[in-house]
Amino acid sequence: MKIAVVYNRESQAVINLFGTQNREKYGLETIKMIKEGLVSGGHQVKTFEGDKNLIKNLEEFMPTVISGERPGLVFNLSYGIQGRGRYMHVPGILEMLGVPYVGSGPETHALALDKVVTKMILLQKGLPTPKFSVLDNPDSPLTENLMYPLIVKPKDEAVSFGLKIVHNEEELREGVQVIYETYNAPTLVEEYIAGREVNVGILGNNPVQALPPVELVFGEGPQIFTYEDKKNKSGRTVEKVCPAPLTEKETERIQDLAIQTFKALNCYDTARVDFRIDNEGNPYILEVNSMASLGADGSFIYAAEQIGLTYKALMNRIIDITCERYFGADFLAPVEEDFQKMDVRLFNRLTKKRSMMETDLKAWTNVSSRTEDPVGLSRIRNKLEERLLKLGMNPVDEFTNGRSAWTFETGAGMKDGTLIVVPIDVPGERTGFPIPFRTEQEWLYGEGIASSRGGITVMLSALNALKEQKLLSKKNVGVLFYSDEGRGMRYSSSTLRKATKEVKEVIVLQPGFTDGKVVDQRRGTKQFSVIVEGDPVRIGKETKSIDVLQMFIKNAEKVQKLNNRKGKLAVAIQDVRSERYSVLKPHRVYATLSITYIDEALAEETEKAIRELFTVNSKGIRTNIEKLVERPPLIRKKNHLLLDKLKNLSEAWNLPFGTESSLLSSAAGEVAKDTPVVCGFAPASKGLYTPEESLHRSELVQRSLLLALYLNDGE
Repeated sequence: MKIAVVYNRESQAVINLFGTQNREKYGLETIKMIKEGLVSGGHQVKTFEGDKNLIKNLEEFMPTVISGERPGLVFNLSYGIQGRGRYMHVPGILEMLGVPYVGSGPETHALALDKVVTKMILLQKGLPTPKFSVLDNPDSPLTENLMYPLIVKPKDEAVSFGLKIVHNEEELREGVQVIYETYNAPTLVEEYIAGREVNVGILGNNPVQALPPVELVFGEGPQIFTYEDKKNKSGRTVEKVCPAPLTEKETERIQDLAIQTFKALNCYDTARVDFRIDNEGNPYILEVNSMASLGADGSFIYAAEQIGLTYKALMNRIIDITCERYFGADFLAPVEEDFQKMDVRLFNRLTKKRSMMETDLKAWTNVSSRTEDPVGLSRIRNKLEERLLKLGMNPVDEFTNGRSAWTFETGAGMKDGTLIVVPIDVPGERTGFPIPFRTEQEWLYGEGIASSRGGITVMLSALNALKEQKLLSKKNVGVLFYSDEGRGMRYSSSTLRKATKEVKEVIVLQPGFTDGKVVDQRRGTKQFSVIVEGDPVRIGKETKSIDVLQMFIKNAEKVQKLNNRKGKLAVAIQDVRSERYSVLKPHRVYATLSITYIDEALAEETEKAIRELFTVNSKGIRTNIEKLVERPPLIRKKNHLLLDKLKNLSEAWNLPFGTESSLLSSAAGEVAKDTPVVCGFAPASKGLYTPEESLHRSELVQRSLLLALYLNDGE
């Protein structure tokens, strides 16, 4: 599980520093110990400051989960940066984001931090607490008949800030004056309970477990636990004795009171309840620490050790308790792997390794392989071949041309099985620096991340999952990857057509659409190079003949009229450039022209019309039209067995699924018309072929899971 340990220490990343500043901080050593403890439990852990950057950091670290997947969790250590409600800040943010977290909710922290409200709730529940009064300022009268000595403390501060014993009116007013000036807050005044101080840690929710009581032995000096004591600045050592030397009845009494207090304030997971026990053995609840310190020398840790929980074990026990609260008792129920259904094991494997999937994706995006970059293409081909060989797959020479298409198959072979097709080149020329990999909550960005790298990662993740379950070698699966998508598969298409004759079905890992939509129909493409050239003509020279640029513009206007919306045919001029000498008019024009279509007969007619348009009879002007790309359309019945199986699997696993048509051509058009094929099986894209190209983050694991499930059950 991904666990973000969130704390406040150095960062003051807020819009303004305003109001009461927090003085509570966890030490770096404690944060390190918590992280190491969670890592030892098999969790993936990162630490973050609880400031305004927290949302962005969690978005990157914790993507949206899929149905049934264990989500990430926040181990909340945050006391907040500023303000009187600072304990509530991070839990409130997490509530808004929908991120589970360790510890009580914001409403409980608000109650526990306000000692006056806490005491009012305790009194309402019939729980014992010292008599008290609240002084808004140093001149406020005591509203209750309290007996000296008294305790003064700010009503909404923690760790004993401002805590002091006063013995008379003068000391009382001095203590209230200090609190009023230091914290600008009302003062809680309560009767001092002479006797012993005992803390009871609470662990769990259902059931709630009270840890063994811990007695604080103060030795000489004030018989209270001051801020200086907690920070080791008092010059004395406060001894902790656990279990506290109480009778069995006394122990049960304060443990029961602690549990009642925990429930009265609606605490979750952990807390600590502080008591004073008078000389007659009567317990009084002083306060509730809704964020009990997890420092190694704290009484909570000390008590946990007495019941056999080491520090690391305690940290992981807290995670288990939190998960059980959010996800139910079954979440923690151990299931013997031998008795798990295979598809469940595949699900668990893939969802648990989501972060590894994203790391793998990042590594692929860091290998540049533009269509016109033979060195980059060689690197990525070698890397992919190495990965496939490690999976136990073997090269298939019959369906490899050694230049632009390579095929591998499992030990069972690919005949009458499933062929996975994926491009390894990134179409288009590079302009500027490579696009760096970056993450957002829903989208992942990087060079070729959707057009190529997402498909590669999905394929490898699914095959790895099958191999780990010792299934891959038994499945009839082939992988064909090619390197000329940017050239319209000019050189690899014949190899692909040949390979698809051997298999039962084909899955093409081109980008799909959001909401899990795959592509069941794609337009075909014809792309032409048009060159118009003539003799150089001086500007201003009288001539009866039209110059090449004028001729091209005139015909370009006619080309636009060939668009046929009703027939789903589009014609577009994509690139135009000219050549000229010095001050002369252009003597040569180059252009790229494309047709996208569904109806092949209509496309043939349009091609003929274009060739006729650029057949020139003008003296001195010559034209040349060359077909660069011809990609057939993908046209299939709306419902075929491959689609039906994928749809059924998606419904069973609550994965989004649907179909969509696309204007872009793909390798799927090369598959024989009687062979079932699904395209757009890679994660959905945004900004495809642009510097803002991105891949839908959740679909990375969704598609990997669906592919693994299909290859396992699709026979």
